[in-house]
Amino acid sequence: MTTPQHEAIPPASEWELVTDSVMGGVSQGALTRSVGNDIAVARLTGDVSLDNNGGFLQMATDINRAAVTGQDLRGIEVGVRGNDEEYEIRLRTDRLTRPWQSFRTTFTATPEWQTLRIGFDAFEPHKTDAPFHPAEIRRIGILAVGRAFHADIAVRAVRFFGPES
Repeated sequence: MTTPQHEAIPPASEWELVTDSVMGGVSQGALTRSVGNDIAVARLTGDVSLDNNGGFLQMATDINRAAVTGQDLRGIEVGVRGNDEEYEIRLRTDRLTRPWQSFRTTFTATPEWQTLRIGFDAFEPHKTDAPFHPAEIRRIGILAVGRAFHADIAVRAVRFFGPES
C-alpha cells in the first residue's frame, strides 16, 4: 500500500520555530515561509549559540497520524537546500515522554535543492531504550544544533515513503 504522502506531514505554513530560549539559551533564529513555482518552502535561519547552555534552532511540526495509520512506512523523504552545514532530523514517537528523547540522524544541506531519502534504520535512539515504531511518529523536527554556526536551511516536500515508493 502506498502512503498518502501529501497528507502526513503538514505544509510549510504549519511548521513552528523552537529555539533554545525554552531552556535559557540565547540562539537567535527566524522561520519564514514562501511560495515559488507553486511550491511552499519553510526556511530556518539564524545563529546557533552555545552560551547559557544553549545550542539549537529547530523547525518542527506535528504529524497527521490519520494519514499514516495502517501504512507500511519505511523512511522519510525531504526536499532541502542550505549552506553546506550539517543538520539533524529528529523524530518523536508516542513512547518518548521526555523532551530530550528522540530518534535522530544527520545530513548536510547543500546549496542546490536535493531530495534526501532516509530509511528509518538510519535514525539512532537518543536517551531512550524505547523501540522505534513508524506508526507512532507524532512529531518531526529539523535542527541546527550542537555547535556555534549560522543556520540557513530551506525545506519543501517532506513526506514518508513505503516499500513501493
